[in-house]
Amino acid sequence: MKTGAESIRVMHPLFQAEEGGSIPTSALLLTLEEIDFCRARELNKLWHSRLPRIGTGFIKSQPFPCFAATFEGVIYAVAIWSNPIARKLPQQEWLELRRLAIAPDAPRNTASRMLRIMALLLRKSRPEVTRLISYHDTEVHTGCIYKAAGWERTLVGTSFVTWNRPGRWRPKDQSTAAKQRWEKSLT
Repeated sequence: MKTGAESIRVMHPLFQAEEGGSIPTSALLLTLEEIDFCRARELNKLWHSRLPRIGTGFIKSQPFPCFAATFEGVIYAVAIWSNPIARKLPQQEWLELRRLAIAPDAPRNTASRMLRIMALLLRKSRPEVTRLISYHDTEVHTGCIYKAAGWERTLVGTSFVTWNRPGRWRPKDQSTAAKQRWEKSLT
């Protein structure tokens, strides 16, 4: 048996005879639950369309809030949140959606439903958080999932700046495209 993210469909088969499960036909059938960062990172690497890596420095297991959209024990999507990457943004009052990765067999509208439900869950579990932010890669995405979930389009970052600094090398950038920022107020 395989180990790691590629074995998710083996460990949790799509057709579970013992539980009578099947592939969900609607995102409304999915349940959101918190999962650990390491598991979310594995599945992001497997499913994310553009950014399979997520940097965490030297700490392998971050205390980031992570969610999975599941049906009958099968994970169909994962989300990883953190403090904003931009140092000048509020670090205690804001959370940034760093990754949202959807399995190819997930039902239509999984991403927008997940965004809406996560906002409700984070508002309840983290009352100190007043705003959620996320960015989409303008070369490959339109941002329609954020619009459908009630987020607001804010600014577009057009200039790309490398994260490398003398004496501090970073891995090769996964995308250098302009990013559109989206925001959701929780107040």
